[in-house]
Amino acid sequence: MKSATRLEFTRPTQRSIINKRKKQVPFIISTTMGVFRNSPRESPRERSSSTMLHHLFNLESNKGSSNNECYNGLVTNKQEDEEIISLVSHCTTTIFTFVDDDLESSSAQEAKRVKLLRLLSIIKSLKRELLDHVVTSLVTMISANLIRPLPPSCNNNVHHPTPAEESEDLKSSLSPLWSHLQPIYEILIRLLINVDPKSHHSRLIIDRQFLLSLLDLFQSEDLRERESLKNVYHRIYSKFTFYRAFMRKSMNDVLLHYAFEAEKHSGIGELLEIWGSIINGFTVPLKEEHKLFLMRVLIPLHKTKGMMVYHRQLAYCVSQFVQKEPILGGLVIRGILRYWPITNCHKQVLLISELEELVENISPDHYRRLALPLCTQVTRCLNSWNSQFVPVFLGFPVSTLVAERALYLWNNDIFVKMATSAIEDVFPVVVEGMEKNMKWHWSSSVKQLTENVKKMLEEMDPTLYDKCLQEIGHKDFVVRQEETKRKARWARVELQAAMNISINHHQLHDDILQPQLHYIVVSH
Repeated sequence: MKSATRLEFTRPTQRSIINKRKKQVPFIISTTMGVFRNSPRESPRERSSSTMLHHLFNLESNKGSSNNECYNGLVTNKQEDEEIISLVSHCTTTIFTFVDDDLESSSAQEAKRVKLLRLLSIIKSLKRELLDHVVTSLVTMISANLIRPLPPSCNNNVHHPTPAEESEDLKSSLSPLWSHLQPIYEILIRLLINVDPKSHHSRLIIDRQFLLSLLDLFQSEDLRERESLKNVYHRIYSKFTFYRAFMRKSMNDVLLHYAFEAEKHSGIGELLEIWGSIINGFTVPLKEEHKLFLMRVLIPLHKTKGMMVYHRQLAYCVSQFVQKEPILGGLVIRGILRYWPITNCHKQVLLISELEELVENISPDHYRRLALPLCTQVTRCLNSWNSQFVPVFLGFPVSTLVAERALYLWNNDIFVKMATSAIEDVFPVVVEGMEKNMKWHWSSSVKQLTENVKKMLEEMDPTLYDKCLQEIGHKDFVVRQEETKRKARWARVELQAAMNISINHHQLHDDILQPQLHYIVVSH
């Protein structure tokens, strides 16, 4: 019987196991995507160094990509600046007048318009600050195209035009340069929006000479250009606070020159619109400088022949002052009465409406002092026989009588309250005007309105009204007596003159019948 091999196992000690493990390289079985592979297990130190290398590699990669982006951005900005300089250079040196078609080709004009639009598109899309030399070239281009001598005026009328005349004047005043000027004004506005007033770029864009040149352009007859100028000038005023005093003084000079010397300027309405927003921002109490502007500039503007064109803006400026300080209402009303027109019925209608608005805003303490001069002027107007065509867009009927507009004032409760504050002084003047209208005015509508106002005044104070009628009757009696005496004096003068003629005639007849003898004395 074959003996079985006997395998004997000796039980290893703990020390031998530890020594054996030190000699062996440990392996783990891992699966990646379903494939088994043997990989050595990382020690903690090796894992830490591997993570650090990976992090440094990522940082280096990100730094490289950011450097590439910065480099690409610099290249893009440089190319953009070069394109701006190229467009600006062409638009600065190529100036068209649109006057002589033989010297200026339409294709070249269109090419410049396209370049200006491209330049405007670039400026609008910018999200960075331009370099100094780019800003300087842009300002040079803007000045070269905008600052120019204006053509002579094609409309010398100072009266308010009819709708047909206004439409014709608008067509004739549109400048062919506008296709080039419009994008340039938009570029200027975009520069003003983006610039920081405290930065050095602001001094590159705006200086005092540039502001004066913009003021001169307000004389342009193209309404579109004046509207753009208004937006530009007002934006400069609101943003560049260190120029405000200079801009106010410059506008004052233009308005004063128009009021007292020129009486021909196309942009007074736009300048007054700018002033309206400026006055709206004044704080109370008003400065003495602002009050002087009201009395020395705005009030004299009521006397010009062309006041009808800008009266809406002028009335708004004046009313803003009175609303802020009602005590100024008395000075304003007296100033307007001082410049009251005599023959221009249209201006009279406008001024009556302005006075009505001022009465609603003045302090009640001034009612008594203003009642007599104001009611006296209104009474002169309600006795007016004149009518005046007034355009519908001003808010009046097509044909308005000055007398009708004056009589409508008595529908205003505040005006009636002011008149009754000095009723003893006002009633004699007003009642006399009412009685004259009832007797002599040619318009039946005026007579009807006069009758309505007369009834209201009679109900207000019947005793005083009767007393005024008696005084009017006494005045008429005195006037008739004076007229009788005057006629008697003239009759005596005529009789004496006739007697003198008769005496002279008889004396001349006697001289002819009895000739005189002339002696000559000769001395020896």
